[in-house]
Amino acid sequence: MRHIHNEIEEDMRIHPLLAALLAAFACPALAQEATLAEVTVTGTREGQALAETPATIGIVKTDAIEQDKPTHPSQIMGQVPGVWVNVTGGEGHMTAIRQPLTTNPVYLYLEDGVPTRSTGFFNHNALYEINLPQAGGIEVSKGPGTALYGSDAIGGVINVLTKAPPAQREFGLSAEAGSYGWGRLLIDGGDAYERDAWRGGLNFTHTDGWRDATGYDRQAGTLRWDRDLGGDALLKTVLAFSNIDQQTAGSSALIKSDYEHNPTKSYTPISYRKVGALRLSSAYEREQGDTLVSVTPYLRDNSMELLANWSLSYDPTVYTTANKSFGVLAKWRRDFVPLRARLIAGIDLDVSPGSREEDRLATLTTTGSGASKVYQVYTVGTRIYDYDVTFIGASPYVHGEISPGERLRLTAGLRYDNLRYRFDNNFGAGSVSASTSENGGAPVTRHYGQSADATVSYEHFSPKLGATFALAKDVDVYGSYNHAFRAPSEGQLFRPSAATTAGAAITTAQSALALKPVKVNQYELGLRGKRSVFDYQFAVYQIDKEDDILSYRLPDNSTQSVNAGQTRHRGVELGLGWQMHTAWRLDAAWSYAKHSYEEWVIAGSSPADYSGKEMEAAPRLIANTRLSWQPTAASRVQLEWVRLGDYWMNQANTAKYDGHDLINLRGNWSLSKQMSLYGSVQNLTDERYAESASVSSGTNVYAPGLPRSFYLGLEAKW
Repeated sequence: MRHIHNEIEEDMRIHPLLAALLAAFACPALAQEATLAEVTVTGTREGQALAETPATIGIVKTDAIEQDKPTHPSQIMGQVPGVWVNVTGGEGHMTAIRQPLTTNPVYLYLEDGVPTRSTGFFNHNALYEINLPQAGGIEVSKGPGTALYGSDAIGGVINVLTKAPPAQREFGLSAEAGSYGWGRLLIDGGDAYERDAWRGGLNFTHTDGWRDATGYDRQAGTLRWDRDLGGDALLKTVLAFSNIDQQTAGSSALIKSDYEHNPTKSYTPISYRKVGALRLSSAYEREQGDTLVSVTPYLRDNSMELLANWSLSYDPTVYTTANKSFGVLAKWRRDFVPLRARLIAGIDLDVSPGSREEDRLATLTTTGSGASKVYQVYTVGTRIYDYDVTFIGASPYVHGEISPGERLRLTAGLRYDNLRYRFDNNFGAGSVSASTSENGGAPVTRHYGQSADATVSYEHFSPKLGATFALAKDVDVYGSYNHAFRAPSEGQLFRPSAATTAGAAITTAQSALALKPVKVNQYELGLRGKRSVFDYQFAVYQIDKEDDILSYRLPDNSTQSVNAGQTRHRGVELGLGWQMHTAWRLDAAWSYAKHSYEEWVIAGSSPADYSGKEMEAAPRLIANTRLSWQPTAASRVQLEWVRLGDYWMNQANTAKYDGHDLINLRGNWSLSKQMSLYGSVQNLTDERYAESASVSSGTNVYAPGLPRSFYLGLEAKW
């Protein structure tokens, strides 16, 4: 780290304070160059020694992103132990980190420490709203977040870091092509001056999709400006945007015969998704002596138009959701000489007005029946939801650290979240009915419960405790207790499931408003270090969730969300790096976990008791192993083995997916100082596998994964 700082200062065009900005506050990616990523920025929103962080944090470095050039988040996130990111279509995904694979709001996604969305408007596809291929690194803090992070941070915190501006003028361009009409152009450049430095990146992506009706187009960009304000004050401003237009049939599951013999088929070619995301933040930081003040105001604008493929069989609709956000992250930190004590206090403020407009499809033209029904044509009918909802959050927190001994570091924190929704319904209280006619047949009518205008509030205290102890110079152990909670999202509260009668719809709407927050306790122990040519990280954890918000299928194949009793998540995680030879390196990310319903009894017309059952879409084994060969500084070849264990496809544990093994190959070759080639082969053995597997209408269905695919690119840098 020190030699990087010195090299920056040697460029005489850069003011010394700006050099410090580039090497520390503004350059978290550079800080990660140290062995075992000695500095992390996620836990306390500033550089902190990983050895004194009582949490399991997996880091994907800048070099890995630049070399691998991932075409989807799943191709890079799996390098972190215990992380499974699947593909739902385009760059869409679901995530599993110490949780089953889910669309539920149990993760917090950040860009340079700023949440990409508010608590109320969670999107499980959050990584496609970030320009990931041009990022400066990724940090994954697993389990509930520290006191500096509140609702959402249950399964983990994913912090994508922007790439730091260069020390001198540079420009980069890469163009790539691949199977199934894949094409991408990445443009990157920046410069530095006496008190300013900037970097910009643009991402243009297109693919025809390997399955029918799975094409997408993407335009994304990131602009970062670092400014030395003088007087020990620094400013980092980030502007980021993403526009995505995709057909979402990629997650359309198939019955087994089509999955095995006709995987390019799609049952839902009419589905689509159009996404817009814009974020602007400006982080002001001033450090004088032992005191630091940090203030980060931000703006966000998110919108999505969606015709969902998963609900066409029971609730066919098209809808638009949108929300804007205005917020501030404010923090004060003071260090004390005795016992290396540190005190951090701050507050997070967020105001996010949003809306939903949703229409029932009036007519559908289909072929086939049951789980293999194909939806071909539609018309739009009655408006069923039309409301405005504003999420408001105020969350003060305090975090303290102290070292009673040279090797021991203790941390404690407390966060108070005061969250509320202000709901304004453009319909009156009651229900709205809408009908859909299929192939000219008799219309099927469903009812949608409508709540009266309301304010729904939640408040909660979340304590955190942790300790690290240095066993040796490069070896430390850590333990922690973290408590967290998750407030229901906008869709869970104000968009209940359809019902067959008006009375049932009203009851369902009232039940949705009564949803309670999910409460979580995590206990964790870990060991990490480096010895000779080995580096390693080992963790064991238990997460207990109370009032977990779970969904279950009704007899008509629709779903309903309820507060279940309790779920438990236990596991072990291992990360290993072995420099076998100067040219050979082996890396492994491995986890084994069990996710179970400790208490969940469903009453009503279809009673069931799932207590003691394992949760669906929850493989016990997740593993990623990479063997890298780098014979020269100008070339690299990497062979990757991805192993996903078997898992239950339903809550009753009567159907199981067998898991799969995938082999991927990638390489980089420098042609000159400015030019290089890179390429990859995904699914080298052409394995038939499922990105997800479940049970629909009593039938096992599978969303097929990408067959063998080739990608080749040319990169130029000046």
